[in-house]
Amino acid sequence: MTNSTSPDTTHHPDADEGHISELIALNRSHTHLDVINALEKEPDAVIGQVLAGLQPPLALKVLNHLPEAKSQAIVEAFDFPCGKQWSFARQYPKDSLGRLMSPAHGVFHADTTVRAAIDEIRELVETVMITYGYIVDTEERLQGVLVMRDLMLAEPEQQLHEIMIDHPFSLRPTMSITDAMTAMVRRHYPVYPVCDDDQKLIGAIQGFILFEEHAFDLSAQSGRMVGVEKEEHLTTSWAKSLKFRHPWLQLNLLTAFVAAFVVGIFEDTIAQVVLLAVFLPVLAGQSGNTGCQSLAVTLRGMTLGEMKEGFVKKITAKEALLGFLNGVLVGVTAAIAMFVYANMNDNPQALMLALVVFLAMVGSCVISGISGVLVPVTLKRLGADPATASSIFLTTSTDVASMGLFLWLATVIVL
Repeated sequence: MTNSTSPDTTHHPDADEGHISELIALNRSHTHLDVINALEKEPDAVIGQVLAGLQPPLALKVLNHLPEAKSQAIVEAFDFPCGKQWSFARQYPKDSLGRLMSPAHGVFHADTTVRAAIDEIRELVETVMITYGYIVDTEERLQGVLVMRDLMLAEPEQQLHEIMIDHPFSLRPTMSITDAMTAMVRRHYPVYPVCDDDQKLIGAIQGFILFEEHAFDLSAQSGRMVGVEKEEHLTTSWAKSLKFRHPWLQLNLLTAFVAAFVVGIFEDTIAQVVLLAVFLPVLAGQSGNTGCQSLAVTLRGMTLGEMKEGFVKKITAKEALLGFLNGVLVGVTAAIAMFVYANMNDNPQALMLALVVFLAMVGSCVISGISGVLVPVTLKRLGADPATASSIFLTTSTDVASMGLFLWLATVIVL
């Protein structure tokens, strides 16, 4: 009988070679999320055999996306290189490059001859893929990169320092995927070396894995804004989807109560001027859309690394100005609509109601534009993903601002 913390490594009826081969082939024709969803239904013994049959970078990627407890159990039960690398990568923050890197192969010292390097690479390529060679000093600090073409054309007795590329570009394990993509935007290489702060070579990352993770993050951004986790996929089970989504819906309900409370404060005002209730969703919808425009631009700037130090004040001022100008333009239209509607209902304060709508529209659009910047910036400073449920917090702030300002102005000006 196996305990709950270690996988069952005994033979499983489904764990025949054909089934294992099918699961391994799945990696070539499907996204890694499809593979993860398929593997999660399998016993740990089957998953371990599949991972052992994959290239280390792909196996590491699957391990990273499986539940951590399951990954830990598999790593403890199976002895494969990607398992050791997965354990090593746990020391780095989530969503950092350290979680994605594989061991660096083809590492040489500068005085190694071309002949000796070729002999070693011939042995290495039987088990791992070699794209570049890496030249390090006695303290394992990266000194240069070795291109295979240069190696092939060099004289057998030449030393590697004579043909290596000096001062190569490298990444840091603590970098986020977004920061890495910004740094390598003009450096499209198949593989990138990863060095620590002392320039010691500690691993490598394949370019396609970085680009795939970045595309995955971008595709998940719109979902995170409303509380949909990036791990959720079309083939995710309904139970897991419910687990991912429901807590955010509860949070959304709680924030909606805040907006309802603000409206409730002005219950007497609405009772005296029923026309105000008709324009509440107009104000909320317009300010909400203004805030979402600002939020989208801010998140895009964060993703592309455009939010430099001190840039927050500049972009906040810009969005406030845009909110004011847009608020004036749509406020005129909304005020005319209120004036016409109030006259149709024989309300003697039609002009004052139109003024209230205009002022509320301008004020709420300004506040919404500012909120679209400050919500993701604040989340980031608190150490959270700036896209995570940002739409929920933004909606609350815009609803409270637009409805509260509208009803307060009506109370002050009309009553």
